Amino acid sequence: MKSRLLAMAVVTIAVLLAGFILGMSLSRLINRKTTPAILDTASVVQQVQSLSHLVTVKYVIEKVVVLEDVKWFGESRVLLLAHGVVKAGVDLGGLKPGDVKIHEKKISLRLPPEHVTDVYLDEKRTEIIERSTGLLRLFDKDLEQNARRQAVDDIRRAARASGILKDARERAHLQLGNLLRNLGFAEVEFVE
Repeated sequence: MKSRLLAMAVVTIAVLLAGFILGMSLSRLINRKTTPAILDTASVVQQVQSLSHLVTVKYVIEKVVVLEDVKWFGESRVLLLAHGVVKAGVDLGGLKPGDVKIHEKKISLRLPPEHVTDVYLDEKRTEIIERSTGLLRLFDKDLEQNARRQAVDDIRRAARASGILKDARERAHLQLGNLLRNLGFAEVEFVE
């Protein structure tokens, strides 16, 4: 009985000791400070290009569109409440090796111009508020589609006027700056 208890105590101590040693080893591996390697221009261009279209900002805009088709024998009218989404960003696929300059731990980048990447209506929140057709007119099925197209164009213009491209550029600088600092660059500069 005593030898059995002694054997269990030895096994328990051995298991605890092995767990302690394993825990310390893992702790050192996890807490070890690794310095990211500084990459060359080709590597940075490849890494950044792999992001392709970097969408950095999204605007949500509501717009009321009234479209009327008035003829001498009556009118057709659509009143649309459009809920639109506009996204903008940078196409990093257009980045060239000449757009990246590396000097030790400093990197300078010239990004392609920012642009609107997507404009669409949120169909769940877009609705026809009023639709009317004159007494002598047939229902114009194209009037609603034309109102939707006009709403998309108006929403695109409203986003541009509100500064979506400026916001897209600033957010691209912020996001890419963080990525490049994580890759080991101490200083990140964006040139126009």
